[in-house]
Amino acid sequence: MIYKILFILLFSAVTLLSSDFTITRLKYDGGGDWYSNPSSIPNLLRFIKNETNISVSLEEIRCSVGSSKFYNNPYYYITGHGKIMFSDDERDILRKVLTNGAFLHADDNYGMDKSFREEVKKIFPEKKWTELKPSHEIFNNFFNFENGLPKIHEHDGKKAQALGIFHNNKLVLLYTYESDLGDGWEDPEVHNHNLDLHYKALKMGTNIVIHYLKN
Repeated sequence: MIYKILFILLFSAVTLLSSDFTITRLKYDGGGDWYSNPSSIPNLLRFIKNETNISVSLEEIRCSVGSSKFYNNPYYYITGHGKIMFSDDERDILRKVLTNGAFLHADDNYGMDKSFREEVKKIFPEKKWTELKPSHEIFNNFFNFENGLPKIHEHDGKKAQALGIFHNNKLVLLYTYESDLGDGWEDPEVHNHNLDLHYKALKMGTNIVIHYLKN
């Protein structure tokens, strides 16, 4: 509760000075369905609007890396079931923006893991993944997740992992692996999720957004 009170007080001032928060869904080449889970981001944005006092735009942005819209918003999201591929220029742009204040949340939607890790290795060849433990503040800054990242979809039955790339001790890229938060954000009837899983996913998504805004 104390985290919620402090957060609300903080954003009472900050949101007066900033534009509405939204999420930019990134398009990519390679054949993966970057557009999957169409109701996910609108549902998450609506949940954040209803549960916090963050000023939110309910419309997501959809664009390719480096397009004019890409520079309008620094919170990026990427998902899909197939291969993810960026050009050399796109990798350079992603490296530049992520090391200068932007944030990328990549959400494993089953099938993107191998290609996405290969792309990250090209973007940040000198960096390694760090697993975020349940004690990390991203799991308790607004809603509490004592066991860390929730498992929303079965996938290969592996444990859900929150993997991070850090720059100057700041989390700039979060990869939610074997969890599939986006499926959980979708309208519950799409994947036959019960409401408990639906709200767990939305709450975790809210914590991720808050972590970015606070840091």
